[in-house]
Amino acid sequence: MNNEHWIERFLRYLEIEKGASPHTLNNYAKDLLQFRDYLKQQRIDDFAAVSYFMVRNFLAQLYTREYAKRSVARKLSALRSFYAYAVREGLTDASPFGHVRTPKLEKKLPGFLYVEEMRQLLEAPDPKSPIGMRDRALLETLYATGVRVSELVGMDVRSVDLHSGVALVYGKGAKERFVPLGEHAVFALRTYLQESRPRMVADPSEQALFVNVRGTRLSDRSVRRLIDQYVARIACNKNVSPHTFRHTFATHLLEAGADLRTVQELLGHVNISTTQIYTHVTRDHLQSVYNRAHPRA
Repeated sequence: MNNEHWIERFLRYLEIEKGASPHTLNNYAKDLLQFRDYLKQQRIDDFAAVSYFMVRNFLAQLYTREYAKRSVARKLSALRSFYAYAVREGLTDASPFGHVRTPKLEKKLPGFLYVEEMRQLLEAPDPKSPIGMRDRALLETLYATGVRVSELVGMDVRSVDLHSGVALVYGKGAKERFVPLGEHAVFALRTYLQESRPRMVADPSEQALFVNVRGTRLSDRSVRRLIDQYVARIACNKNVSPHTFRHTFATHLLEAGADLRTVQELLGHVNISTTQIYTHVTRDHLQSVYNRAHPRA
């Protein structure tokens, strides 16, 4: 079996059995194809023939081309996963990545918005236009739930129960979780669903919760663009992305006294260590408030 077939089988496995998102599949495909091209340069057409020293040479090439440590770590993760699958499927006897260390990464604290900044951003859309109603509902949902942008655009109308004030979210690995919506998000969603969405959707069979001007499912790229638009409108000088809403959601909950396990559940994190980074954010925030407020800080 040649390298292309190996890659195709692995990506199909990720999509069907692991429920990987299109974004994840795209990144894995890029990393695997880059490694395949490197092997072609070495005149190797079989992943099973790769040695530890070839892997070291591949990594050396990445560093020579000044790839960031975080990018190298991602490529290593993709290739380790690929070889773990290959070993399980009997495509090779062992992984050449078994003794390769992941580069040590600096812990990057996530950016977040203060409460007043978030309020301004949520109120930026025009409440009277169909697009404005949609955008207000979208932004309120992002902040109220802390969902990933892929989870947001994947929501259908039936995913939200406005009477109970909850949303069903399909996360990574096709895992489901229920998240509260909050009264502001419920109000914005109800307004959008009653007054705006029916004017935007031409096909009554369309199931997507958030739709574009053509009446079809909104893409994550479009969500990023509309956030950029409203960030510029309120003259916010921070770099704000859909993930900033997720960071802000977690940070505000912890600052208000929510326990880490609850936040972990709401975010859909498998490991609590992933959630713990937000405790550093809140500590830094408390320190900055103390420094500004205490007369002898």
